[in-house]
Order: sequence, then C-alpha cells, then structure tokens
Amino acid sequence: MSDSPVDGNPVDGGPVHGSTVDGEVADGGPERDATTRALPERIEPEDAPLFPVLAPPRPKVVVKADLLPAISAISLIALLGLPVGWVWSRLAPPQESVLGQGGSVTPLLVESYHEFDGIAIFSLLAFATGLLTAAVLWRLRGRRGPVLLIGAVLGSLVASWLGIQMGGSFASGLYPMPPNPQLGDLITIAPEITTKWVLVAMPLALSLGYGIATSWNGFDDLGRRLR
Repeated sequence: MSDSPVDGNPVDGGPVHGSTVDGEVADGGPERDATTRALPERIEPEDAPLFPVLAPPRPKVVVKADLLPAISAISLIALLGLPVGWVWSRLAPPQESVLGQGGSVTPLLVESYHEFDGIAIFSLLAFATGLLTAAVLWRLRGRRGPVLLIGAVLGSLVASWLGIQMGGSFASGLYPMPPNPQLGDLITIAPEITTKWVLVAMPLALSLGYGIATSWNGFDDLGRRLR
C-alpha cells in the first residue's frame, strides 16, 4: 500500500499536515512562538485607618478679643496727625501775594504753584506715615486681623483730618499777617490745603502695606498662634 493519505487521513501513522514533530511543523516550517497574555489580577483595597486624619479647622475672625485693641488703635493713630501737620507747616512753602481791594490777595507769577506744592508734600507725608503705621501694626502678632485693620483705617482718616487742621494753624503762626497792611503791599500768605482728597492718602497707604504683609504671610490665622 502507498503512504499517501486517503480521504484526508494519514496512512501508517504519518503526521497530519500542520502538526508538529519534535518542535517542527510537518511541512518543514519553523514553529511559531505562541503569544502569552497577562491574566487579570484582582487588587484588594487597602485597609482604611481606624482613625482618619482630620484637617485642622479653619480659624475664624476674632472680634470680641480684638475690639478693644482696635479702639485703642483709632485713638493712638489719630494722634499722628499732630506731628504730620507740624512737619508739613515747616516744609510747605508760603505764597508771596499782593494785597488788593477788599482784602483780596493776588499771588505773584509762579507763586500760585506753591498751592500744589503744599498738597503734594502733605500727601507724601501722609502716605509715608501710613506705611510706617502698617509695619508697626503688623508687629502686633497676637492682634492681626481685619478688626485691627478697620480700626487703623478709621484712625488714619482722623489723623489726616487732624493733620490738615493743625497744619494750617501751625503755618498761620509761622507766617502771620502784617498789623496794618496797605493796598498794594506785598504780603506772605501761609500755605493751606484746598482739597479734601488728601484725606485718603494715609488710609490708602496703611491698607496697602497691611495687605501686602497679609498676602506674604502663609498662615491661615496670619501667625496669631505663634505669639
């Protein structure tokens, strides 16, 4: 009998086409490596801690404890208007003017510019005072917060108003009117502040300085616990 397959069946135990013998395919081609796939594994969840870590509570605004220091800040900061007014009266230039009819005065040429000089000098003095006050208040670590800031802003408003009033009084004492002025006489007019916008210079500087220090601070309570 021949060894040829009949009806697709091997004869005499011959290998089937495509089967392997000793690691080789029957048709002589090399055996292909079987690809392996990773079986899915179940990952057990970690055991939850018995006592979960709780975040510290966010500190609240302290009002009652800071109310009295804020009132004290209002009164103390308001007194800063006295030295501010005194310094301004020494720095602000007077106006040389000519006495006219009815007691009116006319400034000479560029002397009218001294009115702006007086406003600018007072604004710079108030702004510098506000920044220094903010630095001092920030050193009060145990009272840091919005309550003290509000009190300081109110006190700086009073200080600016007091500085304008007292500055004008000091300047009038430095440059008094002559006893018997005549028409056409050259007289020296004391400096004065003719606008109320200078009142916001000191509160603005104080708020700016305190706000910068607050934004630079990295604590939720602004470091009050570290006092």
